[in-house]
Formats: sequence, C-alpha cells, structure tokens
Amino acid sequence: MDQILLNFLARYVILSEEEQNVILNLAIFKSFRKGTILLKEGQRSKDAYFVLQGCIRCYYMVDAEEKTTAFYTESETLSPPGALNDTPSEYYVDCLEDSILIIASSETDEELFAKYPILEKLCRLVSEDLHSKSQIAFDSFKISTPEQRYLNLLEIRPDLAQRIPQYHLASYLGITPQSLSRMRKRLVRKAS
Repeated sequence: MDQILLNFLARYVILSEEEQNVILNLAIFKSFRKGTILLKEGQRSKDAYFVLQGCIRCYYMVDAEEKTTAFYTESETLSPPGALNDTPSEYYVDCLEDSILIIASSETDEELFAKYPILEKLCRLVSEDLHSKSQIAFDSFKISTPEQRYLNLLEIRPDLAQRIPQYHLASYLGITPQSLSRMRKRLVRKAS
C-alpha cells in the first residue's frame, strides 16, 4: 500500500526519504466496510480522502432519491469543499466497496507544511490537477447525451461498468436503470 501512495505522489514532486517516511508514518490509513457513510449532508468535516483500494461515491439526496455525482477509485482523491472552507457538506460520501483510504485533514496539513514546505507544494499541485480534471469532466458531462456519457465512461473508466451497481451507474448518467439496460442492449446490437 505504501508504494501505491508514493508512486502517486511522485507524479507531482520528488520527496526525500525523510519526507516519504513522514507521510507513511502519519497513521492516516484507514479501512472501511462497504456501505460505510464517510460524510453526510449537513456534516462538517475537515477530511479529504485518497483511495488506496476500493471505491467511494458522492451523491445528493433530491426528493428522497439518491443522485450520484462521482465515483473515486484507486489513486484518486476527493477533497470535499467543506474540508477547505469549514462549511457543512451539501452531499454524502459512502463506500461502495470495502475500502482502504488515506484520511488527511487541514489541521494536520498546517503542522506538516510548516515543517516540510514541499508537502504544501505537493498539495497545491494535486489540488490544481484535480480541479482542472473536474472542470473538463463536468463540461464534457453537461454537453453529452446519456449514451455519449456511457460510452465515454466505458472508454475512460471501463472498470466502473463492472464494479458499480447498475442503479448507481444509471443515477450517475442521469437516467433510470431501465433506460441504462435498454441502452446497453441497443449498443450491443449496434456493435454486432
């Protein structure tokens, strides 16, 4: 597990052995069972999540119905807006699979940044990268039809189609599970 994290961080900065050891010794690795709710709507939390293993999901409750907005799997990071500006969460985060996560908080970050400035640079670079990717994904999602969204998902993240229950995938795509089933059948016929 340590190497997964270090490989991810190496995409952004080169850390000394001491800096690597500091990160690995923070005891921020936590295991969660499938179904665990990590964050609830209205809850305040300063935690950000890095997925080492498993899958977590963000969703809103709209008229008593879950509306899935994102999935995060191995080597992906979720920093809820409330973690940065101390506001209540507007959505839920739960584990769709048994997961091993790194939990980081802004309180811990401040102490580390003072002692290891490279870590502040690392967090800034990761945040900028995530923001850029999120904006591109959001724009693409908004201008696509449900079928284009599904095909894009299969191209960019084919593992999700196998890992995520159909009703969560349908919610993410903005359609009903029945519509997703019909779309899949139509695409299979089209490919034949």
